[in-house]
Amino acid sequence: MSNPKYLLFPGCVIPYRLSSYEISARKVLAKLNVEIVEMPEYNCCGYPMDVINHDLMLTLAARNLCIAENVGLPIMTLCNGCFCSLNETNKILKEDKKLRDKINGYLKEVGMEFKGTTEVKHLIYVLSEDVGYERIKNAVVKPLTGIRVAQHSGCHVLRPRKYVGRDDPENPTTLKELIRLTGAECLDYMDETECCGNPIIGVNEDVPFQMAKEKLDHVRTVGAQALITVCPFCHIMFDLNQPRIERAFNEKFNMPVLHYP
Repeated sequence: MSNPKYLLFPGCVIPYRLSSYEISARKVLAKLNVEIVEMPEYNCCGYPMDVINHDLMLTLAARNLCIAENVGLPIMTLCNGCFCSLNETNKILKEDKKLRDKINGYLKEVGMEFKGTTEVKHLIYVLSEDVGYERIKNAVVKPLTGIRVAQHSGCHVLRPRKYVGRDDPENPTTLKELIRLTGAECLDYMDETECCGNPIIGVNEDVPFQMAKEKLDHVRTVGAQALITVCPFCHIMFDLNQPRIERAFNEKFNMPVLHYP
């Protein structure tokens, strides 16, 4: 089997706030012989713009897809939001000629045209589908035997299913299996597919803090020693915002939050 080769789309949040995620991903992918090509002159995936101007989101995402089409490689993302925006745009523009022509009108101003000839995968699906579980298992050097963790896949790597449907959004197994390959025990917990709350934190802190607190409560209740994430927004919510959540509820969690891989 030939080694997988992808354009890496780091997005905006990871390079600026969570470079550790990108660093660890690059090291693991190199170990697994996944070839990474730097994506030239990429822009924001468009996700933050969707609630303001849907066409703007589509245009921003489509420009990135055009870059991949021109290079001739599929895109790999590390961010759930980027994964969803790029896949949503790819599917919508492939199926809706009228809208595709409209967005291509905007892209023409920068010398680009969306053709619909590339695909987008999240890191966890590159690992599970392209690398394969057996190859990952054989690459583990120091098994994490005896470590008990919980996972938070996040929303946009699972939903909306019509755009990103690779795993069961109600009972996802991909991240759990990837964690178990390391030797760690991955624990089930209540409401594990619920949102972290991050998307609304700019509007109202009380609601997302309550949502994140409940998740941390459930994770702690089952005896997890750490929470594993694959999305920068979820990671920020549970890790960087954990002290703020603790102050808001006068409660200590001391829950380590780790990236996969």
